[in-house]
Amino acid sequence: MKRNIYLENVPLPEALERWMALCREEGVEFPVHAGTTATGEAADRVTSEPLFARVSSPPFHSSAMDGVAVRASATYGASETNPVRLTVGREVEWIDTGEPLPPGFDAVIMVEDLSEVSEGAFEIIKPVFPWQNIRPLGEDIVETELVLPAGHRIRPVDICALLNAGFIEVPVRGEPLVAVIPTGSELVEHPDDLRAGKVMESNSFTLAALARSLGARADRMDLIPDDPDVILEVFEKALEAADVVVINAGTSAGREDYTRSTIESLGKVAVHGVAMRPGKPVVLGVARGKPVIGLPGFPVANYRGAQEFMKPLIEAMLGLPTGRSATLEARLARKVFSTPGFDEFVQVKVGRVGGEVVAVPLPRGSGVSMSLVRADGAIRVPASEEGVARWREVEVLLHGRDINLEGTILAIGSHDISLDLLANRLRREDPRLSLASANVGSMGGIMAVKQGQAHLAGIHLLDPETGEYNVSYVLRRCSVDEVSLVHLAWREQGLMVLPGNPKGIKGVEDLAREDVLFANRQKGSGTRLLLDHELGKAGISPSDVRGYEREMFTHTAVAAAVSGGTANTGLGVLAAARALGLEFMPLGRERYDLLVLRSFEGSPGHRTLVRVLSDTEYRGEVEALGGYDLGEAGRIISLEGSR
Repeated sequence: MKRNIYLENVPLPEALERWMALCREEGVEFPVHAGTTATGEAADRVTSEPLFARVSSPPFHSSAMDGVAVRASATYGASETNPVRLTVGREVEWIDTGEPLPPGFDAVIMVEDLSEVSEGAFEIIKPVFPWQNIRPLGEDIVETELVLPAGHRIRPVDICALLNAGFIEVPVRGEPLVAVIPTGSELVEHPDDLRAGKVMESNSFTLAALARSLGARADRMDLIPDDPDVILEVFEKALEAADVVVINAGTSAGREDYTRSTIESLGKVAVHGVAMRPGKPVVLGVARGKPVIGLPGFPVANYRGAQEFMKPLIEAMLGLPTGRSATLEARLARKVFSTPGFDEFVQVKVGRVGGEVVAVPLPRGSGVSMSLVRADGAIRVPASEEGVARWREVEVLLHGRDINLEGTILAIGSHDISLDLLANRLRREDPRLSLASANVGSMGGIMAVKQGQAHLAGIHLLDPETGEYNVSYVLRRCSVDEVSLVHLAWREQGLMVLPGNPKGIKGVEDLAREDVLFANRQKGSGTRLLLDHELGKAGISPSDVRGYEREMFTHTAVAAAVSGGTANTGLGVLAAARALGLEFMPLGRERYDLLVLRSFEGSPGHRTLVRVLSDTEYRGEVEALGGYDLGEAGRIISLEGSR
């Protein structure tokens, strides 16, 4: 079987239109077959026909209150000066909520309005009118009334109405069965099997879960290697059993990418290559009357392809409108660049800062699965644009409908592992709170807080002239009325190397060696400024350091580069070195502070933050990582006297 080496660049809307047209030509059933299900089990199923009430609810006149049934005319004239006496068995009868109204009565007096004068005798001081405190027949639902239309996804609240309308079973559309085929000789299913060249298989589980969340059934098939004969055999079995087949990976133009040729061997391909990023190498086709989707292997590209194609397909098969995701308007915190000719999707975290909803772009890349975990949604940069300017209003395509804007604390600045533990502690203290971090470096963090785009920023900027941290940098850009500075930790920075230090690196002076490859932090980060300071002291030019231009955005990313062998050393904190089993040569301690927006102070999130910083358990958790001293965490650092 030949691999395909040509990918198109079909615009996103056109790709979906082409594929749906091919589905109709090949006789794909929209919607899929109908059946019935017990009403109590019908949540999330889709009605296949309009449902008209079979009975009225309530099916008789009933009491809406606990009290006594009465003829309203017997109460006329009652007042505080002229109470009316009523006797059980004559003018009134006891009745409880929901009980049928006895013949001859037309109202109910609440028990709270009865004043007992003797056993079985009561006085009232205000009259009731006919049908007061009565639920008449059909008050809720009248027989033959439309309860739910066709194509309605049944919610828990609908089940009550359906049962009251006489539906023990409801006619529903069939749940399409989605077969997910994971392919890839490089994939393993258990971490014990990981080694160089092997990665965990995860996409198929995500795709199956997504299909179920959309109302389909899912069959995640066994993992198979990149063998065209095996792929074809499993593909044929999937086509026999399922309504939709999703082939995971093998969609690009590599030596072992067989998805397109597999589909073409049993059917037709409508599209191979969509003008979107991430997710370009999508394959859309039909085989033996069944829609087939081939999705790229990188997690973010895989998820985006599923959102753009699997989601509308399942909705169409359920007879639902192929609607868009829930959306939210926000201001973009940082400029986003994009390549014209592609619809580009950028994951964002959102929160409310002051009166504005702010969207913070997260790291991009088809394989950065944690960006999906951290994101609330994505923005789409149209193919006609080269990017989106900072603070422009954007539409966020939400990943879910539940989003807590008020409880999200946006932290844009320098990365530190202590912030991950801080996020966990904040959530434990108050489940409504979440700390969302975007790593842009200390200088970027100061500007984000200054411009009202973040609640706080982690910063660690050494002033080489004074030896002081952070204060001078803050005062050059912010006024004391806008921000405050809160101490978080002293931490150790140093050079990380592989166990045994195979390159024999002893200090900064070794970074100029030809055989040493360095992993650097991004421009504007405190660690980058510390490196430049140390290089200056050693008389080394940045141009003499191999790898100086290679930028990482976190301490753990630098540690991973050293651990993975793509760098011989890098500058970072002791905790990152320990986490990946590296050796560490300390260069010194630095102060890591939180720059806080004044308008955030006094909010529930800020009060909880202050409480956590002084908590001995949190301090102990961070210090246990190694290289941290939180003895003064939470201390306010004066900016007034430094002006």
